[in-house]
Amino acid sequence: MPLTREEVMKSLPQGWRLEGNYVVRELEFKAFMDCIAFINQLAQIAEAEEHHPDMVITWKHLTLKLTTHDEGGVTQLDIEMARKINELINKWRDKIQG
Repeated sequence: MPLTREEVMKSLPQGWRLEGNYVVRELEFKAFMDCIAFINQLAQIAEAEEHHPDMVITWKHLTLKLTTHDEGGVTQLDIEMARKINELINKWRDKIQG
């Protein structure tokens, strides 16, 4: 069941924002290959969780978007996945700008 806007805003992990039916996070890596290596690790997590973010790569810039398509919006599953992605981001801090 989709969360209300208020529920999403209350539980939104650091660095993520709400855009329509998605939670979104943008990252800027120091090098293109760092971005690709990060995505490869993220893919392993996504497969294990059976929940896959939309990803857009523009050189060293990565945009991640999460939603639960079957539910038509952001669910607790998306919030939990965003937290797991944040854990991965914390391990990559030295490769991410900003």
